[in-house]
Amino acid sequence: MGSGKKFIKGFIQLLAMSLTVCILTFLCAVFMPSKTVSATSPDSDDVVQVNEIDDSTTPNNFELNITSNLGSTQLSSTLQILLVLTVLSVAPSILLMVTSFTRIVVVLHFTRSALGTNTTPPNQVLVGLSLILTFFIMNPTFTEIYQNALQPLNNGEITQEEALEAGVQPLKEFMTGQTRRKDTRLFMDIAGIETVETYQDLPLTVVIPAFMISELRAAFIMGFVIYLPFLIIDMVVASTLMSMGMMMLPPTTISMPFKILLFVMADGWNLLIGELVKTFTT
Repeated sequence: MGSGKKFIKGFIQLLAMSLTVCILTFLCAVFMPSKTVSATSPDSDDVVQVNEIDDSTTPNNFELNITSNLGSTQLSSTLQILLVLTVLSVAPSILLMVTSFTRIVVVLHFTRSALGTNTTPPNQVLVGLSLILTFFIMNPTFTEIYQNALQPLNNGEITQEEALEAGVQPLKEFMTGQTRRKDTRLFMDIAGIETVETYQDLPLTVVIPAFMISELRAAFIMGFVIYLPFLIIDMVVASTLMSMGMMMLPPTTISMPFKILLFVMADGWNLLIGELVKTFTT
């Protein structure tokens, strides 16, 4: 306990020192006077100017001016880097919200809980398998996005706004195909949308949450079905042990080998993964 408290105390001190250094660096960058700095990219006409007025004239005044070549359809290198970093930071959330990953990983965790193996397979294996299956299921959608949005954008045939609209349509088609009308209607009512001509006219703020709760519902239904045969084994083993007077012996200790044996003999992974993938293709 003493070493743990020392570690926590040292960690808090290190965190406080780091925050202090960051605050001092920010204050120096903002309040110290400097001259105008101009930078011009050799491959582009973009010019970035940072002007900070001297403290003697207008103290504590910081001005940032960004100018770009307005006639071009390409983003400047700075904005491209910013866009890439933003996409990378939210990529896990996007993968969870708009793909088949949610249903797959929830069903696999239900299967592990039903077997009673606790940490076998480990989380890394389940998440890795879920990612591979997600890429397999979403491959037609990703291919359509690349052909209709990314490739024309790289060739300069369409603008960023047109590429975004073209890229969102395949995702909307996939999500609406897996979403219940009741869930869609719920978020339409919350958003104040009465009617739409097609599902493609729905905004992402309605499609994504409706798709998420539909996926969770489907995953829980599949998890319940998976639990039933293993629950029967637990009941039979518990009844047998009680009739033999072995009430002190945990039933899970005896039932887990039988559940694993049943799962292996029934070729459970083949059946589970096959039927799980088919729920997205039918």
